[in-house]
Amino acid sequence: MRGSDYAELRAFAAVVEHGSFARAAAQLGLSRSALSQTIRGLEERLGLRLLNRTTRSVAPSEAGTRLLAGLLPALADLDAAVAQAQALRDTPAGVLRLNASRIAAIHRLAPLIGPFHEAYPDIALDIVVEDRLVDIVTGRFDAGLRLGEMVERDMVAVKLGGELELMVVAAPSYVERFGMPATPRDLRHHRCINTRWPTDGSLYRWEFERGAEKLEVAVQGPLTVTEPEVAIRAVLDGVGIGYLFDLQIRPLVESGRMVRVLEDWTPPFPGFYLYYPSRRQMPPPLRAFIDFVQRRPAMPSGGRTAG
Repeated sequence: MRGSDYAELRAFAAVVEHGSFARAAAQLGLSRSALSQTIRGLEERLGLRLLNRTTRSVAPSEAGTRLLAGLLPALADLDAAVAQAQALRDTPAGVLRLNASRIAAIHRLAPLIGPFHEAYPDIALDIVVEDRLVDIVTGRFDAGLRLGEMVERDMVAVKLGGELELMVVAAPSYVERFGMPATPRDLRHHRCINTRWPTDGSLYRWEFERGAEKLEVAVQGPLTVTEPEVAIRAVLDGVGIGYLFDLQIRPLVESGRMVRVLEDWTPPFPGFYLYYPSRRQMPPPLRAFIDFVQRRPAMPSGGRTAG
Protein backbone atom coordinates (compact mmCIF):
# COMPACT_ATOMS: atom_id res chain seq x y z
CA MET A 1 0.00 0.00 0.00
CA ARG A 2 1.38 3.38 -1.01
CA GLY A 3 1.76 6.06 1.63
CA SER A 4 -0.80 8.18 -0.18
CA ASP A 5 -3.29 5.29 0.00
CA TYR A 6 -2.89 5.11 3.76
CA ALA A 7 -3.29 8.89 4.10
CA GLU A 8 -6.47 8.84 2.00
CA LEU A 9 -8.02 6.00 3.99
CA ARG A 10 -7.18 7.58 7.34
CA ALA A 11 -8.62 10.87 6.11
CA PHE A 12 -11.84 9.11 5.08
CA ALA A 13 -12.13 7.43 8.50
CA ALA A 14 -11.55 10.76 10.26
CA VAL A 15 -14.32 12.51 8.29
CA VAL A 16 -16.81 9.74 9.14
CA GLU A 17 -15.72 9.71 12.79
CA HIS A 18 -16.24 13.46 13.22
CA GLY A 19 -19.15 13.84 10.79
CA SER A 20 -17.46 17.03 9.64
CA PHE A 21 -14.71 18.03 7.23
CA ALA A 22 -13.72 20.95 9.46
CA ARG A 23 -13.28 18.88 12.63
CA ALA A 24 -11.52 16.06 10.76
CA ALA A 25 -9.16 18.54 9.10
CA ALA A 26 -8.29 20.03 12.49
CA GLN A 27 -7.48 16.58 13.87
CA LEU A 28 -5.35 15.65 10.85
CA GLY A 29 -3.55 18.98 10.73
CA LEU A 30 -4.82 19.75 7.22
CA SER A 31 -6.74 22.58 5.65
CA ARG A 32 -10.37 21.84 4.87
CA SER A 33 -9.71 22.25 1.15
CA ALA A 34 -6.76 19.83 1.26
CA LEU A 35 -8.88 17.26 3.06
CA SER A 36 -11.69 17.67 0.55
CA GLN A 37 -9.24 17.13 -2.28
CA THR A 38 -7.86 14.00 -0.58
CA ILE A 39 -11.34 12.48 -0.23
CA ARG A 40 -12.22 13.43 -3.79
CA GLY A 41 -9.04 11.72 -5.02
CA LEU A 42 -9.91 8.55 -3.10
CA GLU A 43 -13.43 8.47 -4.53
CA GLU A 44 -12.12 9.02 -8.06
CA ARG A 45 -9.52 6.28 -7.68
CA LEU A 46 -12.12 3.79 -6.41
CA GLY A 47 -14.84 4.97 -8.80
CA LEU A 48 -17.29 5.17 -5.89
CA ARG A 49 -19.04 7.87 -3.88
CA LEU A 50 -17.99 7.22 -0.29
CA LEU A 51 -19.59 10.21 1.41
CA ASN A 52 -23.00 11.83 1.09
CA ARG A 53 -22.56 15.56 1.67
CA THR A 54 -25.09 18.27 2.42
CA THR A 55 -24.54 21.83 3.59
CA ARG A 56 -25.09 20.66 7.19
CA SER A 57 -23.89 17.08 7.42
CA VAL A 58 -21.56 14.41 6.11
CA ALA A 59 -22.43 10.70 6.26
CA PRO A 60 -21.00 7.57 4.61
CA SER A 61 -22.77 6.15 1.58
CA GLU A 62 -23.52 2.44 1.39
CA ALA A 63 -20.14 1.88 -0.26
CA GLY A 64 -18.49 4.08 2.35
CA THR A 65 -20.13 2.15 5.18
CA ARG A 66 -18.82 -1.14 3.81
CA LEU A 67 -15.34 0.28 3.32
CA LEU A 68 -15.33 1.69 6.86
CA ALA A 69 -16.37 -1.66 8.36
CA GLY A 70 -13.27 -3.32 6.96
CA LEU A 71 -11.04 -0.32 7.38
CA LEU A 72 -11.43 0.35 11.11
CA PRO A 73 -9.97 -2.99 12.33
CA ALA A 74 -7.04 -2.56 9.93
CA LEU A 75 -6.34 0.98 11.16
CA ALA A 76 -6.57 -0.22 14.75
CA ASP A 77 -4.02 -2.94 14.02
CA LEU A 78 -1.70 -0.43 12.35
CA ASP A 79 -1.99 1.95 15.31
CA ALA A 80 -1.31 -0.91 17.71
CA ALA A 81 1.74 -2.01 15.70
CA VAL A 82 3.17 1.52 15.83
CA ALA A 83 2.43 1.68 19.55
CA GLN A 84 4.18 -1.65 20.09
CA ALA A 85 7.25 -0.29 18.34
CA GLN A 86 7.13 2.81 20.54
CA ALA A 87 7.09 0.50 23.57
CA LEU A 88 10.76 -0.19 22.90
CA ARG A 89 11.46 3.27 24.27
CA ASP A 90 12.43 3.56 27.92
CA THR A 91 8.98 4.89 28.80
CA PRO A 92 5.60 4.45 27.04
CA ALA A 93 4.70 7.24 24.64
CA GLY A 94 1.90 8.20 22.31
CA VAL A 95 -1.71 9.35 22.53
CA LEU A 96 -4.36 7.73 24.74
CA ARG A 97 -7.90 8.54 23.56
CA LEU A 98 -10.62 8.16 26.19
CA ASN A 99 -14.37 8.73 26.03
CA ALA A 100 -16.12 9.41 29.34
CA SER A 101 -19.42 10.62 30.69
CA ARG A 102 -19.30 14.07 32.26
CA ILE A 103 -19.57 12.93 35.86
CA ALA A 104 -16.95 10.21 35.33
CA ALA A 105 -14.57 12.68 33.70
CA ILE A 106 -14.92 15.24 36.49
CA HIS A 107 -14.90 12.94 39.50
CA ARG A 108 -12.81 9.97 38.34
CA LEU A 109 -10.53 11.00 35.47
CA ALA A 110 -9.67 14.59 36.40
CA PRO A 111 -8.00 13.65 39.74
CA LEU A 112 -5.77 11.16 37.87
CA ILE A 113 -4.47 13.47 35.14
CA GLY A 114 -1.77 15.20 37.18
CA PRO A 115 -0.31 12.06 38.79
CA PHE A 116 -0.52 10.12 35.52
CA HIS A 117 1.26 12.86 33.58
CA GLU A 118 3.98 12.94 36.22
CA ALA A 119 4.43 9.16 35.91
CA TYR A 120 4.18 9.05 32.09
CA PRO A 121 5.16 12.46 30.69
CA ASP A 122 5.40 11.15 27.10
CA ILE A 123 1.76 10.01 26.96
CA ALA A 124 -0.73 12.63 25.78
CA LEU A 125 -4.33 12.21 26.97
CA ASP A 126 -7.14 13.03 24.52
CA ILE A 127 -10.36 12.95 26.57
CA VAL A 128 -13.75 13.41 24.92
CA VAL A 129 -16.57 14.07 27.38
CA GLU A 130 -20.14 13.22 26.37
CA ASP A 131 -23.04 11.64 28.16
CA ARG A 132 -24.49 9.84 25.16
CA LEU A 133 -23.32 6.27 24.69
CA VAL A 134 -20.81 5.87 21.88
CA ASP A 135 -19.19 2.94 20.13
CA ILE A 136 -15.58 3.37 21.21
CA VAL A 137 -14.36 1.12 18.40
CA THR A 138 -16.10 3.11 15.66
CA GLY A 139 -15.04 6.33 17.36
CA ARG A 140 -11.46 5.03 17.48
CA PHE A 141 -11.11 5.51 21.21
CA ASP A 142 -8.70 3.34 23.17
CA ALA A 143 -11.12 3.04 26.10
CA GLY A 144 -14.30 4.41 27.62
CA LEU A 145 -15.44 5.24 31.15
CA ARG A 146 -19.04 4.61 32.16
CA LEU A 147 -21.16 3.06 34.90
CA GLY A 148 -20.78 -0.71 34.94
CA GLU A 149 -24.39 -1.31 33.92
CA MET A 150 -23.78 0.59 30.67
CA VAL A 151 -20.72 -1.38 29.56
CA GLU A 152 -21.30 -3.91 26.77
CA ARG A 153 -20.64 -7.54 27.71
CA ASP A 154 -18.03 -8.01 24.98
CA MET A 155 -15.78 -5.36 26.54
CA VAL A 156 -12.96 -5.88 29.01
CA ALA A 157 -13.78 -3.82 32.12
CA VAL A 158 -11.53 -2.54 34.91
CA LYS A 159 -13.05 -1.03 38.08
CA LEU A 160 -12.20 2.64 38.53
CA GLY A 161 -13.00 3.99 41.97
CA GLY A 162 -15.31 2.77 44.70
CA GLU A 163 -19.05 2.23 44.96
CA LEU A 164 -21.53 5.00 44.29
CA GLU A 165 -24.83 6.05 45.82
CA LEU A 166 -27.77 7.96 44.43
CA MET A 167 -29.27 10.35 46.97
CA VAL A 168 -32.84 11.63 47.11
CA VAL A 169 -32.43 15.16 48.44
CA ALA A 170 -34.41 18.31 49.13
CA ALA A 171 -33.73 21.72 50.60
CA PRO A 172 -34.81 22.28 54.23
CA SER A 173 -37.20 24.95 52.92
CA TYR A 174 -38.91 22.40 50.67
CA VAL A 175 -39.30 19.93 53.54
CA GLU A 176 -40.82 22.63 55.74
CA ARG A 177 -43.33 23.50 53.03
CA PHE A 178 -44.25 20.11 51.57
CA GLY A 179 -43.03 17.52 54.10
CA MET A 180 -40.91 14.42 53.41
CA PRO A 181 -41.89 11.32 51.42
CA ALA A 182 -41.98 8.21 53.62
CA THR A 183 -41.75 5.73 50.72
CA PRO A 184 -40.74 6.00 47.06
CA ARG A 185 -44.41 5.80 46.07
CA ASP A 186 -45.04 9.05 47.95
CA LEU A 187 -42.88 10.84 45.39
CA ARG A 188 -45.85 10.84 43.03
CA HIS A 189 -47.37 13.50 45.28
CA HIS A 190 -44.23 15.66 45.42
CA ARG A 191 -42.56 18.18 43.14
CA CYS A 192 -39.58 16.33 41.66
CA ILE A 193 -36.80 17.32 39.27
CA ASN A 194 -36.72 15.02 36.26
CA THR A 195 -33.62 14.01 34.32
CA ARG A 196 -33.74 13.39 30.58
CA TRP A 197 -31.49 10.67 29.12
CA PRO A 198 -29.11 12.17 26.53
CA THR A 199 -29.22 8.94 24.51
CA ASP A 200 -32.90 8.81 23.53
CA GLY A 201 -34.51 11.81 25.22
CA SER A 202 -36.65 9.70 27.57
CA LEU A 203 -37.11 10.58 31.24
CA TYR A 204 -35.18 8.62 33.84
CA ARG A 205 -37.42 6.54 36.10
CA TRP A 206 -36.07 6.77 39.65
CA GLU A 207 -34.86 3.35 40.80
CA PHE A 208 -35.16 2.10 44.38
CA GLU A 209 -34.24 -1.04 46.27
CA ARG A 210 -34.74 -2.21 49.86
CA GLY A 211 -33.94 -5.80 50.61
CA ALA A 212 -35.66 -7.95 48.00
CA GLU A 213 -38.04 -5.18 46.96
CA LYS A 214 -37.22 -3.17 43.85
CA LEU A 215 -39.30 -0.55 42.11
CA GLU A 216 -39.13 2.31 39.63
CA VAL A 217 -41.04 5.56 39.97
CA ALA A 218 -41.92 7.95 37.15
CA VAL A 219 -41.81 11.32 38.93
CA GLN A 220 -43.33 14.64 37.94
CA GLY A 221 -42.46 18.20 38.73
CA PRO A 222 -41.70 21.72 37.57
CA LEU A 223 -38.29 21.04 36.02
CA THR A 224 -36.62 18.61 33.62
CA VAL A 225 -32.87 18.83 33.00
CA THR A 226 -29.96 17.11 31.29
CA GLU A 227 -27.35 19.04 33.31
CA PRO A 228 -26.87 17.94 36.96
CA GLU A 229 -25.56 21.35 38.07
CA VAL A 230 -28.90 22.92 37.12
CA ALA A 231 -30.72 20.28 39.19
CA ILE A 232 -28.42 20.91 42.17
CA ARG A 233 -29.13 24.65 42.05
CA ALA A 234 -32.86 24.01 41.79
CA VAL A 235 -32.82 21.67 44.80
CA LEU A 236 -30.94 24.25 46.88
CA ASP A 237 -33.52 26.87 45.91
CA GLY A 238 -36.40 24.65 47.07
CA VAL A 239 -37.82 24.04 43.58
CA GLY A 240 -38.24 20.32 44.19
CA ILE A 241 -36.74 16.98 45.19
CA GLY A 242 -33.70 15.78 43.27
CA TYR A 243 -32.08 12.40 42.67
CA LEU A 244 -28.32 12.87 42.34
CA PHE A 245 -25.00 11.07 42.70
CA ASP A 246 -23.46 11.29 46.15
CA LEU A 247 -20.13 12.50 44.80
CA GLN A 248 -21.91 15.56 43.39
CA ILE A 249 -23.75 16.61 46.54
CA ARG A 250 -22.36 14.89 49.65
CA PRO A 251 -20.74 18.10 51.00
CA LEU A 252 -24.10 19.89 50.65
CA VAL A 253 -25.84 17.12 52.61
CA GLU A 254 -23.15 17.07 55.31
CA SER A 255 -23.38 20.86 55.68
CA GLY A 256 -27.17 20.75 56.06
CA ARG A 257 -27.92 22.71 52.90
CA MET A 258 -29.68 19.60 51.59
CA VAL A 259 -31.72 17.01 53.47
CA ARG A 260 -31.46 13.37 52.45
CA VAL A 261 -34.68 11.36 52.29
CA LEU A 262 -35.50 7.70 51.56
CA GLU A 263 -31.94 6.75 52.49
CA ASP A 264 -32.83 3.13 53.22
CA TRP A 265 -34.14 2.77 49.65
CA THR A 266 -30.89 3.80 47.90
CA PRO A 267 -28.08 1.31 48.72
CA PRO A 268 -24.60 1.66 47.19
CA PHE A 269 -23.99 0.09 43.78
CA PRO A 270 -20.93 -0.66 41.62
CA GLY A 271 -19.55 2.54 40.17
CA PHE A 272 -17.44 3.38 37.14
CA TYR A 273 -15.44 1.07 34.92
CA LEU A 274 -12.73 1.71 32.39
CA TYR A 275 -13.57 -0.54 29.44
CA TYR A 276 -11.90 -1.40 26.17
CA PRO A 277 -12.18 -3.96 23.36
CA SER A 278 -10.10 -7.10 23.63
CA ARG A 279 -7.28 -6.61 21.16
CA ARG A 280 -4.43 -8.86 20.18
CA GLN A 281 -2.07 -5.96 20.78
CA MET A 282 -2.90 -3.50 23.53
CA PRO A 283 -1.49 -0.02 22.87
CA PRO A 284 1.27 0.76 25.41
CA PRO A 285 -0.39 4.03 26.55
CA LEU A 286 -3.55 2.10 27.48
CA ARG A 287 -1.54 -0.63 29.19
CA ALA A 288 0.34 2.04 31.16
CA PHE A 289 -2.93 3.75 32.19
CA ILE A 290 -4.52 0.49 33.34
CA ASP A 291 -1.44 -0.43 35.35
CA PHE A 292 -1.38 3.07 36.85
CA VAL A 293 -5.05 2.89 37.86
CA GLN A 294 -4.67 -0.55 39.43
CA ARG A 295 -1.67 0.55 41.49
CA ARG A 296 -3.49 3.52 43.05
CA PRO A 297 -5.69 3.27 46.16
CA ALA A 298 -9.37 3.05 45.25
CA MET A 299 -11.51 6.14 45.60
CA PRO A 300 -14.27 5.46 48.12
CA SER A 301 -17.90 6.43 47.65
CA GLY A 302 -18.33 10.15 47.29
CA GLY A 303 -15.20 10.60 45.24
CA ARG A 304 -12.90 11.34 48.16
CA THR A 305 -9.35 10.20 47.55
CA ALA A 306 -8.18 7.46 49.87
CA GLY A 307 -5.38 8.32 52.21
